[in-house]
Parts: sequence; structure tokens; C-alpha cells
Amino acid sequence: EILSTRISPFQQVNIIDTYDFGRCLVLDGVMQTTELDGYIYNEMISHVPLVTHPNPKKVLIIGGGDCGVANELTKYPELREIDMVEIDEVVVEECVAKLSKISGKAPQDNRVNFHFTDGVEFVKDKKGLYDIAIVDSSDPIGPAEVLFSEEFYIDLKNSLKNDGIMVCQSQSPIFNKDILSRTYHILKRHFPIVKTYKAVVPSYPGGMWSFTLASLTYDPINANLGKLVTNTSYINPEIFQASFSLPNFMSGDLGIL
Repeated sequence: EILSTRISPFQQVNIIDTYDFGRCLVLDGVMQTTELDGYIYNEMISHVPLVTHPNPKKVLIIGGGDCGVANELTKYPELREIDMVEIDEVVVEECVAKLSKISGKAPQDNRVNFHFTDGVEFVKDKKGLYDIAIVDSSDPIGPAEVLFSEEFYIDLKNSLKNDGIMVCQSQSPIFNKDILSRTYHILKRHFPIVKTYKAVVPSYPGGMWSFTLASLTYDPINANLGKLVTNTSYINPEIFQASFSLPNFMSGDLGIL
């Protein structure tokens, strides 16, 4: 069932209901997140950098219109401020209204500040403000294409504090090897510690999905896993550690070591 269709200034935004995946967000005909498995992606892109950083207070989210990442971040009481920069306000409105299983308590948490503007422009004048930056973008086409550029990653690095961490979704290691490899090697030019990790998200092309973390100081391999909250459905200390063990075709063929 199609629950809603809206045309924003940027894209067509649909909320649909399916037999297998439950309610889903669809942008320009492409599935973005589902009630069935959206928590896997949201937990992996948010908890990994949060646990890697020993004392995060201020977090930036670029994208994340379904509010799922913001909702995961609110599970950490030590965070003082969460800036969520989403270019398309219609996406947030629709997800808050119709995908509350994903958006959760984020819209009501007073630490979450919504900025409906271009994330690329937003970070250009932000210097040394954030402990963590999370790039929760859609595919690198349309309005999200610039979120995969080297210039954007440099600006994002500059928005971090001296011991900051950033993480981005780096696409399917099956179907988007070029994007994953390019993202990894761009970040290696600008950060001393870069690690790609993986998760299985059934609704995404190929099932396996990649994330790439870039850190100025802290290595996720040495993270204090005792910090990881327990009210999660996918990630736990064992999954955290195992996610950095990559299959040969990722670590070898793509030059990710």
C-alpha cells in the first residue's frame, strides 16, 4: 500500500507499506529504510563511532532524514548536542509522522537540533566544533552526490575537534566497489586512522553494506566496548569487533587493509 506521496523541491518522497519489510521510506523510487531492518544500518553507523570516541559531547549528522541515527544517538546520556542537517524537510515530516518505529524519540529530544539546509554548505564554516560527524546519505546520485566528494570530506574533517571521528556509509561492497574504494582512499589521504566495516542489511542491494570510519586519534579496534548501550537489537560487543573483519574481496581486491 502507498501510504503517502509528496514531491519536495528535491525528490519524490513515498512512504509505503509492504508485506515483508513493513513500512518503508522510498526516495525517487529507491528504498532507503524499512521497519524490518532499518535498525541494523542505524545502529552500525551511530554506535561504532560513539563507542570509539572516549568522551563525545557534540555530534553532527549530515542527512539522516528518517531520524533513525538521531534516535540511536539519544541513547547516550553523555551527549549534550546533536545537530542534524537534512536538506529535505519533507523527508523528516513524513518519517516522523509515519515511520515512528524508526524515528523513535529523536524528534522529542531537546538535544536534537534540526537544520533544514545543504549539509555541504553547513560544514564549510564550522571549524573544530564536533567530536563526531556521521554522514547518513542516500545513494550518490541527485542531492546526495556531493556528499561523496573529496572537498566535502576535507570540510567535514575541519569541522571536527583535534581528536574527532567521522563515519559515512560507503555503499555496497558487491555492487559499488568503485565508490567504496574511492571513499576509503580519499579518507586515507586526510586521516591517520581509516577503517572500513560491514553489516548485513537485507533490504539493501546485495545484503552486505559497508561503512568507513576515519579518525584523527582513536582506533575503533581499541574501543572501550563497555560503553556500548544494551538497548540495541543488532550491535553488541561481539558484532562490533567482528564487523571490522572483512572478506578477502574487500580487503584484498579493493586495497582495504
